[in-house]
Amino acid sequence: TDDTRIRAAIPTIKKVLAEGGSVILMSHMGRPKKNPDPKYSLEQIVPAVEKNLGTKVEFAGDCIGEKAAEMAKNLKPGQVMLLENLRFYAEEEGKPRGLAEDASKEEKDAAKKALKEGPQKEFVKKLASLADCYINDAFGTAHRKHASTAVIADYFDAGNKMLGYLMEKEVKAIAAVMEKPAHPFCAIIGGSKVSSKIGVIKALIEKVDSIIIGGGMTYTFAAAQGGKVGDSICEPDMFPVALEILELAKQKGVQLVMSPDALIADAFSADANTDVAPADNIPDGWEGVDIADEGKKAFREHILGCKTILWNGPVGVFEIDKFATGSKEVALAIAEATKKGAYSLIGGGDSVACINKFGLADQVSYISTGGGALLEYIEFGDLPGVAAIRD
Repeated sequence: TDDTRIRAAIPTIKKVLAEGGSVILMSHMGRPKKNPDPKYSLEQIVPAVEKNLGTKVEFAGDCIGEKAAEMAKNLKPGQVMLLENLRFYAEEEGKPRGLAEDASKEEKDAAKKALKEGPQKEFVKKLASLADCYINDAFGTAHRKHASTAVIADYFDAGNKMLGYLMEKEVKAIAAVMEKPAHPFCAIIGGSKVSSKIGVIKALIEKVDSIIIGGGMTYTFAAAQGGKVGDSICEPDMFPVALEILELAKQKGVQLVMSPDALIADAFSADANTDVAPADNIPDGWEGVDIADEGKKAFREHILGCKTILWNGPVGVFEIDKFATGSKEVALAIAEATKKGAYSLIGGGDSVACINKFGLADQVSYISTGGGALLEYIEFGDLPGVAAIRD
């Protein structure tokens, strides 16, 4: 449905081919629970890779085994082969499969340890044996310490393991935002759950001048302060965390901006009835699905006053057009601020999809290919996939 990540890897692949090398591509797709699972086979992306690369791509049908090894051995300069989905093997993620649902934590930990100490090492060894050099250009999974994104680097010496062009660009783009940003610096954090963004919000409070909170998270913050949010998505167990974030922002002098109003719907569907209500006073039977006019105005004015802008996560259910106007207004404001000289970094699958949906991809400074990786880099200051190459 979206070939952004394929296109992003093309310059690195072309560089290797132009210098007389042959290329073995390996990647992930979905979260398959068995090997093989045709639904998640990488064979279906071969046409897209060939189209973007302009070169025939041979499909291995597996990522290890005799056939893959034979194909790799016989590759000639200028040729490209694609391995099957690495996640068909539990060894890739280091997560055992087939454990009983009621297995204890001790049993799960023991199974994970056994997998990593034995089968995963063999898996990585077989992958590494296919090639002379290792290039990591998968920023979207650089935050995972998986076999192919971090562990494999140990099997190549310093001169034969490197970052690809995309990884280099991604790391530089984040550094531009996090190390020496122009102020005022605003982060727009959307998405449905506070629980998935706690760490990054706390990390950003140390760096930014303001944070715009949007999406379903809004209603957890509203309810934590005694508001009424109807049937909106809400995490009551996160109320203490929401209040802690509000207090932390106050102590650090960071402005938290939230929409005063919400577009509400009586069902989660395109043909639902809609209305507008205060974001902290939504009637029962209704749920917040987007920001409304006051929120759009507030967010726009705030964004236009910033010199550095980081956007991760839509501010409404942008997949449904009538609930996407708030996210579109945010995207338009970011594009306008960028035109006036601000640096804008868009990261995360949904934010990228938003920018693409509204046709504004060429009007922002940088679009990151990794959501989880971007957030983890902000939170921890490094990524396993980058550290593995450097160390």
